[in-house]
Amino acid sequence: MIARIWRGVTPAAKADSYLEYMNKTGLAEYREKEGNQGVFVLREIRDNRAEFVVLSLWDLLEAVKTFAGDEIETPVYYPEDDEYLLWREPNVAHFEVVANL
Repeated sequence: MIARIWRGVTPAAKADSYLEYMNKTGLAEYREKEGNQGVFVLREIRDNRAEFVVLSLWDLLEAVKTFAGDEIETPVYYPEDDEYLLWREPNVAHFEVVANL
């Protein structure tokens, strides 16, 4: 199993609306892709900023490509992301899941 990890930062005041937006865009797209085994969205609000960490789980790297394309390290962004994000992750990380307790 492969874990794909992406991070983004929004103003704290936009945290809830950004989560709604993610549910309509990226998270919806994850759910549609064969090989996706689930997704966790983590959020920490501190100092008027909300940091999001999205951890998606995939059967294989080939399954990740159905979402991200051949350049899997390149994040997938959507048209309205600029209205929310203060910072864009330049690269997405991928890890092999070696334990699931």
